[in-house]
Amino acid sequence: MNGVTDKIHTAQEQIAELEQQSGRPRGSVTLLAVSKRQPVAKIREAAAAGLRDFGENYLQEAIEKQQQLEDLPKLIWHFIGPIQSNKTRGISENFDWVHSVDRSKIARRLSEQRPPHLKPLNVCIQINLSGEDTKSGTTTAQVADLCALTDSLENIRLRGFMAIPAPTDDTDVQRENFRALSRLFDALKSKHPSMDTLSMGMSNDYGPAILQGSTMIRLGTALFGPRPA
Repeated sequence: MNGVTDKIHTAQEQIAELEQQSGRPRGSVTLLAVSKRQPVAKIREAAAAGLRDFGENYLQEAIEKQQQLEDLPKLIWHFIGPIQSNKTRGISENFDWVHSVDRSKIARRLSEQRPPHLKPLNVCIQINLSGEDTKSGTTTAQVADLCALTDSLENIRLRGFMAIPAPTDDTDVQRENFRALSRLFDALKSKHPSMDTLSMGMSNDYGPAILQGSTMIRLGTALFGPRPA
């Protein structure tokens, strides 16, 4: 079982088991296929297997793929990479979700540049759980203010949080990282009713993430195999 379709089915079975373990109904967790640097043919195979959500890190690469896949039923495109100010217009015009909003300037630009004929852009605030300066994301101390600002803007919709914890094979550490984000989410969602999404968990740690409340996992190599060099 090496094909994309087989890997998707395996992941979906594991997700269903984890949903059951965490006491949630089947379908509570969205599988976001991270397709950055993957060929269009693999995205087509994933779409044929029933996936609709795809994540990209690079604006120009994503736009080219979207153009090549226009013949498919509507796909949902998520921008999951770091955001440069000069890329916000292109992101706002071509994506349905953005997972990596980490400062007020970016939130404002995405709102101002969202075309009026499109639905509001779904936004997750990226949290820097470690507090390291080298990591992307807002700090836990600043997140409440950024949530309040984002929720006040037109043309974007605050959906929740995203985080990329430091890589580790220690499941206890993974669990605690995800638990911390889940607690932060629970503390703020009562003030922001539109918040319903915890984007946490990737190919190497999505099990602990789901058990700690993730509603969206981002799988790349687990579905598509290694990225081409």
